[in-house]
Amino acid sequence: MKYIILSIAFFTLYSCNTGPDNSHIFKVEYKGAMKKIMDGDLSTKANLADFQGKEHLYALGAKTNLKGEILIFDSQPYVSAVKGKRLDMSNSFDHEATLLVYASVAKWKSYDIPADVNSYEEIEKYIKETAEKNGINTGEPFPFLMEGVVRWFDWHIVNWKMGDMEHSHRKHIYSGFNGKMFDQDINILGFYSDSHKGIFTHHTSNTHLHFMMKDGTNAGHVDDIRVEEKVVLKLPDVNGGEH
Repeated sequence: MKYIILSIAFFTLYSCNTGPDNSHIFKVEYKGAMKKIMDGDLSTKANLADFQGKEHLYALGAKTNLKGEILIFDSQPYVSAVKGKRLDMSNSFDHEATLLVYASVAKWKSYDIPADVNSYEEIEKYIKETAEKNGINTGEPFPFLMEGVVRWFDWHIVNWKMGDMEHSHRKHIYSGFNGKMFDQDINILGFYSDSHKGIFTHHTSNTHLHFMMKDGTNAGHVDDIRVEEKVVLKLPDVNGGEH
């Protein structure tokens, strides 16, 4: 009897710690780590060609040697790089990554972001709270989308100088193209986790965001953002709603 009670208690504790099992809906995986990049390891950890043909794939990361940004949006690549003084956009899987985080999600559910949610920190909090309310285990990494007109956002496309071993997020930003855009209609892919700092989120954040212009002419890393009422959050639909 004692062992039965202990088994039930362990199962209850384990269930409370892990939350719902969403592995049948999506599974977040990653190759490489930000802390390795900061230590100077910019080598290839994933080949995008290995993911070609995978349905409903969403991924973001950085190219090998930090020579550009990677975004895959519903199995369509948007790989941005700096070529001289111009932006080069590629829709090919013929690229390699030193960091890649990815998941396949067939169906999403939309939530209007409230008007009083604006800053990066407020957005992160809203994403976690909304996910928890809708059956997603926030103790594990999960993907999300944001779509609509944002008030402004800071962005960059990394173009690291070969041989430079002194890495910092600020140096990554200013190594290539960067800037601030206002009132733009964009798609954003993000991954949330409060336990992967230094892996696929920065040490000051629980999210990693990449953007794409709706016309596909620009894509890159989001450093800061302010939203407005027209922005929609999309989370994996654990109940199988509309895509």
